[in-house]
Amino acid sequence: MSTINQPVNNASSNHEALARSKSRYFLTWRWHFYAGLFVIPFMLMLSLTGLVMLFDDEIEFSLYQSVLQVSPQVSTVATSLQMEHVLAAYPNARVTQFIPAPSRDLANRFSITLESGKTVFVTVDPYNGDILGTIDRSDSWYELANDIHGTLLLGDWGDYLIEIAASLGVILLVTGVYLWIPRDNASKAGFLKVRMTSGPRILMRDLHANIGGLLSFVLLFFFISGLAWASVWGGKFVQAWSSFPAEKWDDVPLSTQTHASMNHGSEEEMPWNLEQTLMPESHDHAAMLAAGVGSMQHDTKMAHDMNMHTKAKIGIDQILDQADMLGFTQFKLNFPRSETGVYTLAANTMSGDITDPRLDRTTHIDQYSGRVLADVTWNEYNPMAKFMAAGIALHQGDVSVLNKVVNVLFCLAFIFIAISGAVMWWIRRPAGKKVLGAPPRFEHAGVWKVGLITIIVLSFMLPMAGGVIALVLLADWLVFSRMNRLKLALN
Repeated sequence: MSTINQPVNNASSNHEALARSKSRYFLTWRWHFYAGLFVIPFMLMLSLTGLVMLFDDEIEFSLYQSVLQVSPQVSTVATSLQMEHVLAAYPNARVTQFIPAPSRDLANRFSITLESGKTVFVTVDPYNGDILGTIDRSDSWYELANDIHGTLLLGDWGDYLIEIAASLGVILLVTGVYLWIPRDNASKAGFLKVRMTSGPRILMRDLHANIGGLLSFVLLFFFISGLAWASVWGGKFVQAWSSFPAEKWDDVPLSTQTHASMNHGSEEEMPWNLEQTLMPESHDHAAMLAAGVGSMQHDTKMAHDMNMHTKAKIGIDQILDQADMLGFTQFKLNFPRSETGVYTLAANTMSGDITDPRLDRTTHIDQYSGRVLADVTWNEYNPMAKFMAAGIALHQGDVSVLNKVVNVLFCLAFIFIAISGAVMWWIRRPAGKKVLGAPPRFEHAGVWKVGLITIIVLSFMLPMAGGVIALVLLADWLVFSRMNRLKLALN
């Protein structure tokens, strides 16, 4: 009896395993399809704006060569004199930043904020102090591409949409790799091969699957490093937990302003792990402000002392000498924004000052005494901060010419992956029918458990993606599944 039943049991078991495998495959394919519908437009946008941002320096130089290029001379004039010329030309402006020329044939830059609130670079010939011209920081191809890349020009709502797209992009990637890996003879036929004579759909499928599969880790890197800047996953979770603790600075008064306040517009100039960290304050001056008022005589003396300190502010030449002694080469110098503000020397891969993340350094200097209040280097970064410091240079193509060329090829590949996915859908869609043409369902009793577990895991790992999928499933259950026309159209 047992001998007779054994083949029957084996056949039943094999049938069950095949049904479960088929169900998982079609479920994964449907998730891949629906995620792709949302992600494809964003992937195209991110790749195209990324291409523009990769060539920021070249575009800027071609547009502003006349105010950027100088003829090298034997000696330079003092930076303080250069700044005097800038303030004389723009008497009501406030200097916020100084960027020394990266090479001898380029101009120095002073970033100033005009009375209107507009921020511009004033370029100065370092050899004679002459003002060459201005560059509007908000009116550049990079700034426009960066704003579209980060917010779609829609502010917070645009940021949320892009975060949803990037989160769903991770799902698209994982499901795509699952579909790409061979399971049977049919899937093995196109694995790491391109079948040129099997029709346009098969050709497009092989190119899409193999390019996507081979570049999956690269695409995952771009998604994760991009998500780290997003408002929810990045700002509320990863970046918040990875921020440098200001408490590590001993006996240094802290401002209410964060490091992000030094960014100009959407430009990310401060290291990722410092953006949410509070700034230090100039110690001596802050201590006097907090000393309290005991008597009229004490008031008068404190006011006099504060005046003396105000007059004794450290000048830009002294700060630049200090930067040289500290070992800074290419950097940005941010000026104090208030009476208790600090000078900040920043050299980091985030803003493209340097290409070696191990040389990242942010140093805050008291504007009255010249004392170093805080000094944060690569050694103080936690693992996620180190990943971002190293990763952003690769993400932006800043490491080398080869890095830039490879990133261009990656962007073009991602554009092809997005377009080929849309083309495959267009080829396989039912012609003449008002339906979406989604992959067919293959129901199995245990499939809903897999979906539920996946949503729960996603809600923790990628909350925006998990939330959107939960909303779509809820809408499907409440609305779409109860309206036959909509139900048919979405299948």
